[in-house]
Amino acid sequence: MRHTLPVAPQFYVTAPQPCPYLPGQNERKLFTSLSGEGARALNDTLSKQGFRRSQNVLYRPACSDCAACLSARIRVADHAPSRSQRKVLRRNAKLRREATSPWATEDQYELFRRYLDTRHADGGMADMDIFEFAAMIEETPIRSRVIEYTESASPQTEGLRRAARKLVAVCLTDVLDDGLSLVYSFYEPDRAADSLGTYIILDHVELARQVGLPYVYLGYWVPGSAKMAYKAQFGALEVYRDGEWRELGDPGDYCAPPHPLAVRPITEQVAAITLPAPDPVRNPLG
Repeated sequence: MRHTLPVAPQFYVTAPQPCPYLPGQNERKLFTSLSGEGARALNDTLSKQGFRRSQNVLYRPACSDCAACLSARIRVADHAPSRSQRKVLRRNAKLRREATSPWATEDQYELFRRYLDTRHADGGMADMDIFEFAAMIEETPIRSRVIEYTESASPQTEGLRRAARKLVAVCLTDVLDDGLSLVYSFYEPDRAADSLGTYIILDHVELARQVGLPYVYLGYWVPGSAKMAYKAQFGALEVYRDGEWRELGDPGDYCAPPHPLAVRPITEQVAAITLPAPDPVRNPLG
């Protein structure tokens, strides 16, 4: 008879490095490996506690003297697009959405490179080659989808091959037990007037509504960061703060930097993490 003991995930901390969002700050991440049969349950459980997935790793900011990064999600049932967001929906109404398995293509990479070269030429992903891009898309131990947005085909060309359609936006999306998580999105940079980034989020809200999932996870909102300001523009937004999800309220209330002594030590942060319940061990004798 073989007995299998549950193995708790091990958590690690990265070395401090310059924060990409707030000048003068250093960032540090708490992370754990995501693999094995329990990967999906671990991802579902930790995503509800502010963690994000990157390939086979789950991570959360754990800076020593700052707690500005707040995980954000949209409450689907209560979300209503603003007037400007309704215009975004109308401008992109002709786009066609298609959900595929997480498989990288040359068309995706070409669009990804145009996006990075135009929007994030000095970012941490600027030197990513096609093999690293494929790893970002394909290395997922959980249920993930690539959501592609293409120009709608006319009735005369509906029967043409998929390759004949123009790819304008892509989003790598994880399917959680309580929502959709936008892992990474990119889009045609010469269509700034179409607000494709906003459209992708709005469309995911609609997709979550269609399949009965209550939340859309947007990653981190960082008060004081111009790069992340757009997330506060979505209605029914919640942020994970002090161990619970709260209504965002007035974004201006988050502008004051947290006192360094208010940041809990790493050991306390890890001790407060709730892990998924282990699967019951099956009796081999029936």
